[in-house]
Amino acid sequence: MISYLILSAIIGLVIGALARLALPGRDPMGLFTTMLVGLAGSLAASLVYAALFHRNGGGFLLAVLFSTGIVYVIRRSRGGSLTHPGRDPRARGAWR
Repeated sequence: MISYLILSAIIGLVIGALARLALPGRDPMGLFTTMLVGLAGSLAASLVYAALFHRNGGGFLLAVLFSTGIVYVIRRSRGGSLTHPGRDPRARGAWR
């Protein structure tokens, strides 16, 4: 059980990192946020794949594509665009 959770965390981190690399510009996300984005993209990809094809799975590429979409939505929620990530809420003076 512990090995499954550790492996899921590592896979989520890899998928999230690839999703962040797919979009140009720096993203002010930490490792935990990157891992959660990768896990959410994997879950969404497997649910959509199961709904469309009535099979389990989804694939690595589809998970990266969904995670890239999630990273883009996070950028847009910060006021960024496709090439500019927006303001970092952790940056000094961001709340003024």
